Amino acid sequence: MIAEHDINVGPQTGLVASYKGILRKKALFFFALLALLVILAGYAIAAGTYDLSTLKVIRALLGYEEGAAGIVIWNIRMPRIVAAIVAGWGLAISGVAMQCLLRNPLGSPFTLGISHGAAFGAALAIVVLGGGVAQSSVLRTTASTLVFVEDVFSVTFFAFLGAMAATLVILALSRMKRLSPGSIILAGVALSSLFVSGTILIQYFATEVEIATIVFWTFGDVSRSSWQEIGVMTAASAVVTVYFVLNRWKLNALSSGEDVAKGIGVDVEKVRLWGMLMAALVAALVTAFHGVIAFLGLLAPHIARRMVGADHRLLIPFASIVGALLLLLADTAGRILIGSGTLPVGVLTSFMGAPLFLYLLTRGYGK
Repeated sequence: MIAEHDINVGPQTGLVASYKGILRKKALFFFALLALLVILAGYAIAAGTYDLSTLKVIRALLGYEEGAAGIVIWNIRMPRIVAAIVAGWGLAISGVAMQCLLRNPLGSPFTLGISHGAAFGAALAIVVLGGGVAQSSVLRTTASTLVFVEDVFSVTFFAFLGAMAATLVILALSRMKRLSPGSIILAGVALSSLFVSGTILIQYFATEVEIATIVFWTFGDVSRSSWQEIGVMTAASAVVTVYFVLNRWKLNALSSGEDVAKGIGVDVEKVRLWGMLMAALVAALVTAFHGVIAFLGLLAPHIARRMVGADHRLLIPFASIVGALLLLLADTAGRILIGSGTLPVGVLTSFMGAPLFLYLLTRGYGK
């Protein structure tokens, strides 16, 4: 004879088992993407003007290969590969947060003017504080001059201030008369124009070397990172990711609407303020170290959302790995397409992101 509790538990057990099965499939999919990222990183290490065999790559990674192969792998290719992965991860997390906190599918550090604000702050530091340096180099790309940021922390600090200025303006506008998502994007376009004009004005008073430093820096390039800069960016991205993972339920509630979030006890204004500050911090660091990498923060979250939906428990890790994959793929493609050097990664991400931006603006945005 079937007991009453067996009748009640049966359907629930089936639903739980079905849900666990879905999560298991998502987990396998995530590890498949992770394996694809590892394979792409391995290919990026071996491919290039100086071709390396698989055996040489393995020996160099284990510390047994010296000479030219070891220099190419550890001093040139590994830093840019790790930088591409971390920068893509950070920009994707920033885009996920901004789209949720502003309830705006077009939100990203680039479309809201935050990247341009960081670029203005960094350009100001390069000219006023002398943070930019140009040196001759035969190891890097086609450029006969290697341009890099000498005073990392001052340039990063000024980039952060520029990003914060843009962020605070966006937050203020989002609270005024409940501006529509389209109005917020237009405000971001206006901020971008303002900061770009300011950067041009700084260049007008700069020296030739400083102008070259600013222009080369704003191209968007992951080959300029040192291990110190990569460490700072990794630490910041990890802290911000943990923050959003711990607040994933609040993000889910906010995605359902402010009234719903407030109804279940979420302090919407506090979550939005701290979330935007965290997202802007990552965007500022990536921009300070690598220049403006356009549209990646817009592209990666939407691709991940197509894969796993809008649940931030899954969206955050999937967007992170998609962002890392996209930026590493763009950098590797740019390095292979230009046999003797590299195509700026910001150009390739613009080619990838601009069509999506137009699609969301004309069709997907209204859905």
